[in-house]
Amino acid sequence: MADVQPLRALRYDLRTVGSLDSVAAPPYDVIDDALRAELAARSPFSVVEIDLPRASGGEDPYLHAQTTFEAWRQAGVLVHEREPALWPATQQFEGPDGETRVRHGFFCRVRVEDYGPGRIRPHERTQPGPKEDRLRLTRATRANLSPIFSLFPDDGDEVWKTLEPATAAEPFGSATDTDGTVTTLWRCADADVISTVHDALADRELLIADGHHRYETARVYADEVGGEGEHSYTLMFLCSMSDPGLAVLPTHRLIKQAGDLEALRSAIERSFATRPADHGELEPPAGDGAIEFGYIDAGDPQPLRLTLSDPAIAEQALADKPAPYRRLDTAVLEAVVLRDALGLSEDDIARQNGIAYAKTVEEAIQAVEHGSADAAFLMRATPIDQVREVAQAGVPMPPKSTFFFPKVPTGLVFNLLE
Repeated sequence: MADVQPLRALRYDLRTVGSLDSVAAPPYDVIDDALRAELAARSPFSVVEIDLPRASGGEDPYLHAQTTFEAWRQAGVLVHEREPALWPATQQFEGPDGETRVRHGFFCRVRVEDYGPGRIRPHERTQPGPKEDRLRLTRATRANLSPIFSLFPDDGDEVWKTLEPATAAEPFGSATDTDGTVTTLWRCADADVISTVHDALADRELLIADGHHRYETARVYADEVGGEGEHSYTLMFLCSMSDPGLAVLPTHRLIKQAGDLEALRSAIERSFATRPADHGELEPPAGDGAIEFGYIDAGDPQPLRLTLSDPAIAEQALADKPAPYRRLDTAVLEAVVLRDALGLSEDDIARQNGIAYAKTVEEAIQAVEHGSADAAFLMRATPIDQVREVAQAGVPMPPKSTFFFPKVPTGLVFNLLE
């Protein structure tokens, strides 16, 4: 069962930093050097100084994070709440269709447990490098700096209805990210509300949407410290799977070292029915269960739409996987094309050897046309019901099978582990 608790948040003193806009940031793993520099220039107290530390003169970046974090606490830049609370939040954003949507959720702390039925489930494979980085940062700061984004079943919207009255009060603050998403945050210390939310989620299973490396880091850290204590919990942002603002976007595959493109097309045609398509048809719509992709390469100007010729192809290529996994577009592409046709291993894919990713169709097309990729496979979004079905089968998806949009900002609240 999920053990969802309020937290005595460590947070920015807005009288000191001015606003959350100046100090909050996207999750560390989507920040490139240019964006980090832009965020750091906004304020000397930008969260990137501790969550994505850079040190000059050969200094250890994790030591930089530790000393900066401690200095901010001593100077009152960060203040520790006296009583535990839940932190409801809304995220207003523009979807790919141009419509404005609002996602609802709340920050809390959740007991760290092993993955398993009825507790917490992952949905994507992880890599060792990011876990080591996050573990070293956690040891240095003894805090959760960036929340894990998780989902829970709540068809009746019971949890948000319980929290929503708290959002009638003046918000604690808000932050607007580079995509224009406005995240607004409230504090709720009402004991009855906290108890109701805790009890409502006690028998729910949590599905990690974003932050698998952070969660697995929290498990390792809790084991390292041992026993019971603040380290037994980790910072999460929880959202209902039924929330009307929950959006899952596709992530497209770029092939960097395709080799003989004619041979690749021939291999594709052995497993997929092909038809010519224009650029506007490359991203398949939500379908009827057929495995479909868009495809372009640098060797032929004609884009294609690919449809798996026979479900038996996926059954054979993924014979050791459960049925829900064999119906997953990204899994079939990985097995039939990336592995069998291109010879990429699971480790190659995890380390992005020969493969890269694009968030939009336009970005993927430009990568092929400008020569930074040999070919591109255009994916459709994985429906949340399919994400849950695969997770319940106990098999993590290939990397980048989902892109939950928008991202949950870092720097709104922190969770101390001591």
